[in-house]
Amino acid sequence: MVRGIRGAITVTEDTPEEIVAATQEMLRALMDRNGFTAEDVISAIFTVTPDITSEFPARGARLMGWTRVPLLCSQEMPVPGALPRCIRVLLHVNTDKSQAEIKHVYLRGTGALRPDLAD
Repeated sequence: MVRGIRGAITVTEDTPEEIVAATQEMLRALMDRNGFTAEDVISAIFTVTPDITSEFPARGARLMGWTRVPLLCSQEMPVPGALPRCIRVLLHVNTDKSQAEIKHVYLRGTGALRPDLAD
């Protein structure tokens, strides 16, 4: 069965190092909470807010060994008042978990994006 798993995290500044580190923190949290490995990931779609331009979040995943996972990066719409410096991901994962068992991850102040799903 395939499930979609969402995650989000913010960075304090737009640097390649921080984008890679934040992306890896988010992906590790998603893996830990949902019990999957890179081999279980079908694909990942990353988005960033328009104020993030120095690095692709996919690079963080690649550096974690996600070398065979199809990854795509895109920019979020510049909606007035949106959360700044935010990286989001939508993972498509093979899992036996039900939708109710999936744990979405919202870190570093991103819980406001989906208060119904955030811990």
